[in-house]
Amino acid sequence: MNSRRIAQFATTVAAICILTTSAFAGPPLICHAIDIGSAKTLPSVDWNYHKGDGGYDLNNLTRDTLAILDSNASALVRMETLRRATIYARQDPQVAKELLTRLRARASNSNSDGALAAFDFGYLVESYKQWMGTNEPNPARGIDGYAWVKQAIEKRGSDAEMEFGAALITLAGPESAHRDHVQKAMIGSKTDSLLARNLAVTFRNETVSSLLTRPADGVVK
Repeated sequence: MNSRRIAQFATTVAAICILTTSAFAGPPLICHAIDIGSAKTLPSVDWNYHKGDGGYDLNNLTRDTLAILDSNASALVRMETLRRATIYARQDPQVAKELLTRLRARASNSNSDGALAAFDFGYLVESYKQWMGTNEPNPARGIDGYAWVKQAIEKRGSDAEMEFGAALITLAGPESAHRDHVQKAMIGSKTDSLLARNLAVTFRNETVSSLLTRPADGVVK
């Protein structure tokens, strides 16, 4: 895909993200910015970002991303960092591959925090898969990022913010898994005001209540 077609694709997706009243339209891991309060993350980046915009040096992306992820950041900060990293990385296939390779090695390293590293890798994989076009180089193609995120949640034992990340990943299904992740995130949000704010924005109107009351077969009775 040439640069003109990539720009057109990004512009189209950005328009979908902006014009719709649904928080779910467009790639949710990209169009949905995570509220992280005053926490540190990568420089703000627009959906229509092109290499060189804003003066950010893409050669520093892997280093900068890892510095944030290795700082014991919360899952919400990790999600927003990886969202921005994906938008940046799409403009340079080598940088995208380097970042994914480093996070995969980190997730496979027994000396790292296994749960957090697995979550980071899985979330980046799913972000790449949502944002990079089918005709573009995509080092995440063929990898099940959601499986890594589920593994992270199991290792963590209980992490409502990770459940929120998994809920975003499963917006397109499976529905029962999505509903389960939302429920667990909501329970955890009772003691996490920042997560509660994100849930209120993401699953606004009747969406949350319908998810919580809908039977497992998906039929409202």
